Amino acid sequence: MADKVILITGSTDGIGKQTAIKLAGTGAAVVIHGRNKEKCVHTRDEIFARTGNTKVDFLVSDISTKKGAEALAAAFLNKYDRLDVLINNAGVFMKQRVLTEDGLEMTFAVNHMSYFILTNLLAPVLITSAPSRVINVSSIAHQNGRLHFENLQGEKKFDGYQAYALSKLANILFTIEMAEKLRDQGVTVNVLHPGVITTNLLAAGFGSQGAPVEDGAETPVYLATSDDVRGTTGKYFIKCREAKYSPIANDAETRKQFWRVSLKLAGMKN
Repeated sequence: MADKVILITGSTDGIGKQTAIKLAGTGAAVVIHGRNKEKCVHTRDEIFARTGNTKVDFLVSDISTKKGAEALAAAFLNKYDRLDVLINNAGVFMKQRVLTEDGLEMTFAVNHMSYFILTNLLAPVLITSAPSRVINVSSIAHQNGRLHFENLQGEKKFDGYQAYALSKLANILFTIEMAEKLRDQGVTVNVLHPGVITTNLLAAGFGSQGAPVEDGAETPVYLATSDDVRGTTGKYFIKCREAKYSPIANDAETRKQFWRVSLKLAGMKN
């Protein structure tokens, strides 16, 4: 992994941070991301102290907005000419309906739209760096997600848990479609449930305790590094093994309609 470049969103704490630590331990160049520069600097320095890896870098951007996601992609491309692994990990759980600057519901914007925009913008460098990998962090909560196109932003009715579950279902739909679009270009796209892990998100959303945060990095690291999944794409993993996702994601027309809606919300062309 010493010659690899890895970008991990939302990696100044929780599962993202633990994933960054473990991947830095492989000798890869790891680019962490967060909204707060001071926190990014602290995390970078901590990872260096723990791993001795001097190739840990950081980028600062609020990817709850289209502008912020675009800025992150631009900043990365300004510094790096290759990308071997993109891990879309940033996530939030909002109990109340909060809108971003773009007028999108915050959970949907961060948990889905940032993945969608960033991956599409970085697709060209992922292709030129092939074989490369995209890894999306979802949740087993996606099984409870309900897809109502007229209420994607909680316009008619908002429930914090359902908004979260929908955003995690969105990760599954996006993964399958993106995998198909990149299938013959040397880029694999997979999605995972990291486990019920003790994180700030779990505490904020569910008020409960889970497994140690280090355990949450196991599957992301596996998907980023293992030869076992070389060429595997469009799959859902739990505890480093393929698992079944919600039947909703089996419907091709639903996936394509959701892709079209996402494109429109992102202001992007197909």
